[in-house]
Amino acid sequence: MVIHAHPDDESSKGSATVARYHDEGVYTILVCCTGGEEGDILNPAANSPGVRENIATIRHEELHNAAGVIGYDEVVHLGYRDSGMPDSPANHHPEAFANVPLEAVVSKLVAEIRRTRPQVIITYPDERNHYPHPDHIRVHDASLPAFNAAGDPSLYPDAGKPWQPSRLFYVLFSGGRILEMHEQFLLAGKQSPFDKRWLERAASWSAKKSIIRIDVTGYTHIRRKALLAHATQIDPQSPFWFGLPDDVIDKIAPYDEYELARYVDGTGKIIIVGDHSAKALSRSDATSGVGTAPTVDSAPGTGTTTGIDTVTGAGAISDTSDTVQDAAGTGSSAAILASVQNDLFG
Repeated sequence: MVIHAHPDDESSKGSATVARYHDEGVYTILVCCTGGEEGDILNPAANSPGVRENIATIRHEELHNAAGVIGYDEVVHLGYRDSGMPDSPANHHPEAFANVPLEAVVSKLVAEIRRTRPQVIITYPDERNHYPHPDHIRVHDASLPAFNAAGDPSLYPDAGKPWQPSRLFYVLFSGGRILEMHEQFLLAGKQSPFDKRWLERAASWSAKKSIIRIDVTGYTHIRRKALLAHATQIDPQSPFWFGLPDDVIDKIAPYDEYELARYVDGTGKIIIVGDHSAKALSRSDATSGVGTAPTVDSAPGTGTTTGIDTVTGAGAISDTSDTVQDAAGTGSSAAILASVQNDLFG
């Protein structure tokens, strides 16, 4: 399950990964939280009469066209209104995603997790300091408690039978790819679309210890095709998106990058992964109180599960976090990272 804020986010971030897993037989689910009503028309060729007035309907169609290109098996619309960019009038709309009570959003996500039973959740990192879009922040803030709560039978009892995903990742604009592309622009004598701010962000992402690269050789063209399905949002002449040909991208950076954020260890605890360490989840770490996660027996590499044993009793996790050493060994974050370098499922 991949949780995104707006139509087109599913194409710009991680689309090649989803296409690869879909082709391998993994059931793939896209959750889109808003309709993208506040999106600007960024492609001059699509800025014709009636487009702005019908932008919500058009972006809905564009999303489904792109999802078909990528290979999503299911598209879920949470139905919230686009909150717009920070400090815009749309921020004050009562139905804006950012203004909906967080608990209501978490409840919807928990229901979808329990209904579709994914093994892996992909969502956004906390980008308040780099890209403080209210909707991206809300996706992050809602996804973590939803992951924590989905397997707890004492939480959201009306949202379906408890189900605990085994891992949660943050999708990133690949820092490695940006740095490689920047060098290719310069070698070709072209002006790079990546300025100092982009390069600093890319370097900081690449320096993280919990970053993994997923091999998407043969699928890098999917990102281009999916983006072009968003005709109102994507200018086909944009050097940022299309400045280098697919064969160059496939040669220098045939991967997507993710950050491991949480996983369920062998004892059923939800482990929060930091850059240098990991810790067991305590009640104070979650927006909603969470007990011990169920133990999930996963079929490696398939995205399916073979069984689940629910561990009851919210007191099973102490109020103070247990330290989990970031070292090789069963259930450690280092071992988990090693197991998923080429496969999100390990």
